[in-house]
Amino acid sequence: MSERHFSFFDKAIIQAQRAMSTSLGNAFAEREYPAENTLHGILNDEEQRHAAGLMRINHTGEVCAQALYVGQAAVARDEQTRKQLLDAAQEEQDHLAWCADRLRELDAKPSVFNPIWYAGSYTIGLAAGLRGDGWNLGFVVETERQVEAHLEEHLETLPPSDARSRVILKKMKEDEARHAEHAEQAGARKLPQPIPRIMALTSSIMKAVAYRI
Repeated sequence: MSERHFSFFDKAIIQAQRAMSTSLGNAFAEREYPAENTLHGILNDEEQRHAAGLMRINHTGEVCAQALYVGQAAVARDEQTRKQLLDAAQEEQDHLAWCADRLRELDAKPSVFNPIWYAGSYTIGLAAGLRGDGWNLGFVVETERQVEAHLEEHLETLPPSDARSRVILKKMKEDEARHAEHAEQAGARKLPQPIPRIMALTSSIMKAVAYRI
């Protein structure tokens, strides 16, 4: 069977459908839900609100990661780089679905601003990709390192009895570390300042907003 070639219009439609599915929380995981066999802990109202706020941040973070990697892949010059980005995006989609499942268990909803975060991250991904594959992979490394850091922070501040959120975040942290390592091995370039600081500042704003709304 010959490989199908999509027109520019076809690709635009596919990207728009993916953006809507991702930003509206309609992702489906290929891997098993990490908390499937973990008992539900007893959370009081304050603990449940806090856990939901943290998982909403992580859900929004996965929306941003999806958009970033898909945007980068759209303009990647090397086929291997494009494949690596899309493989990472698929695992991030698992994370997105897991976070959405946990939000439902906590009787909470994703951030209403996810479509805006998706659009901004996709634009950043395109800009990074246009600089070349070394910079493309450099953004992957920096993104994953910053995500690892905030996942570690969340693991420390989750309510002690919220074992289900904890097991999800631990699995996500393992995946993020692997994505960064693979990108480094593939030739990622170290991003110059102030780019990492700007990324961290943007992430801080996102976290502050997503925790509440």
